[in-house]
Amino acid sequence: MPADRGRVLDHLPHTRRTILATLKMRGEARAEELATALAVTPSAMRQHLSALSAEGLVDHRQVKGSPGRPKHVYHLSPAAEGLFPKAYGELTNELLDYVEEADPALIERVFARRRQRRIEGAKARLAGKSFAERVNELGRILDEDGYLAQVEPDGAGGFRVIEHNCAILSVASKYGQACSSELEFIRAALPDADIERVKHMMAGAFVCAYQVRPKAS
Repeated sequence: MPADRGRVLDHLPHTRRTILATLKMRGEARAEELATALAVTPSAMRQHLSALSAEGLVDHRQVKGSPGRPKHVYHLSPAAEGLFPKAYGELTNELLDYVEEADPALIERVFARRRQRRIEGAKARLAGKSFAERVNELGRILDEDGYLAQVEPDGAGGFRVIEHNCAILSVASKYGQACSSELEFIRAALPDADIERVKHMMAGAFVCAYQVRPKAS
């Protein structure tokens, strides 16, 4: 892999960049599903996946289905995950380690300060909007922060906010305050909503997802 991983996606052919982005969004998928999504033949898709596997960017697992050979389900490799924004996690963890060593209580204050700054910025952007508009605007804020976020109606008057990328994955892996702070940020940005985290990368999911429903009057 090139030393400048952030440029790897730029040097890949368009179809292969799209495959990686699609797998990032979906978590995992079969070759046939990817072929349909990208409007190419299954044979061509398998060639692309084989090339991406050879470059160490795609892995697969086998699943048993109907009689016959096991099916391959593809997902991003750890190397490919590193191509997406992670907000300089190694440096951040190092600095947080120094902070914790000097004053353990200061760690909580650091995360609280960051959360408050984000809340203030979000409230300014959400002010004066309807509930649906605020949820969608919050999704845009999260997307701008590197979370590859999308908002989907849940069909029952609420929404699901899905983060396909954790912009602070390495920090969250070491400091649980990062995850709890994210949930508290979303709840503070939408104080008139009931918000529940229903999927969590730290628990093994491919995404973090939040169920957002307006509070009962």
